[in-house]
Amino acid sequence: MGLHWFDPFGSTAFSDICNVPPVNHVAEKRLVFWDQEPLHQDRVKEFFDQFTNQYFGPTTIITSEYNSEAVDWVCDTYGLDRSYYFFHAWAALDWYRGYNHTFLSQPFLDRKIERTFLCPNNIIGGQRHHRVALLNELVDRELVDSNFISFPERCPYENKTVAELCQEYNIHLGHVDLPLIIDHGANHAGSSHRIDMWELANRSLLNVVTETVYSGRRQHLTEKTFRPIVMQQPFVLVSCQGSLEYLRRYGFKTFGEFWNEDYDDKDDDLRISRVGKLLADLESLSAREKAQLQRHLATVVEHNFRWFYSREFESLLWQELTDMVKQW
Repeated sequence: MGLHWFDPFGSTAFSDICNVPPVNHVAEKRLVFWDQEPLHQDRVKEFFDQFTNQYFGPTTIITSEYNSEAVDWVCDTYGLDRSYYFFHAWAALDWYRGYNHTFLSQPFLDRKIERTFLCPNNIIGGQRHHRVALLNELVDRELVDSNFISFPERCPYENKTVAELCQEYNIHLGHVDLPLIIDHGANHAGSSHRIDMWELANRSLLNVVTETVYSGRRQHLTEKTFRPIVMQQPFVLVSCQGSLEYLRRYGFKTFGEFWNEDYDDKDDDLRISRVGKLLADLESLSAREKAQLQRHLATVVEHNFRWFYSREFESLLWQELTDMVKQW
């Protein structure tokens, strides 16, 4: 077999491909690991146009995308086979190991809730228009000043200002003074492997996760979704349609018993507005009502925390991984 993957972590450039022989002759089979980053048609086309010109033999692309139209496209276009496993769950287990043996996180029931939600953001370009759209929703609903929200004035990835991105994304952003700073540099891309927003989590009722991918038919969750689970917080996912259902497939519980999670079923153009309405409804609760809600949420929060660090969750992931390898 020929094995191919990217180094450094996060790259999808053809020049960053790593190889295990055989390299320059026909292999019985080739395995290309595209399991770190989501598949975007322009990037994957640029890569496989070069790859198929240089390497020959039956090829399987291995991704961390489930039920993905992007994977369908690349396999149909280049005649590839496909494999899937939940790479980012493995990454989170590695990166967040040991936090269950610290005292950084207060027990959820002991927390004195000051804000409704925590919502950190860093990269806002690179096909992450949903983060700008969510900010606009929060501005329109007057939720910015009363919650913990971080948002840059300029995207650190593309070096474009929010104004430039709004024009590119056709978003009319209401007035907001940027940057919004709550974490003093936390949540940057280089910090994905650690968690350092414990104090903010301890003061927030829930976490609003703005995932890497939002649009199109696919499920692609990253370590961002596991952060509130490790910090023992309820969460709302701003991600692809069906992301909550996808997460439940792996044994986690969500919060439909306590608030309306129908946003997860809505189309791309409706999901953010439904998230905004949900957050506004939670914001309108009295302090007493939030305290009651906090007590009711605790059982699910504890389940998710314990499940993430359980042998059963790792065994489930291991079975998925070994089943994939057996197909080769």
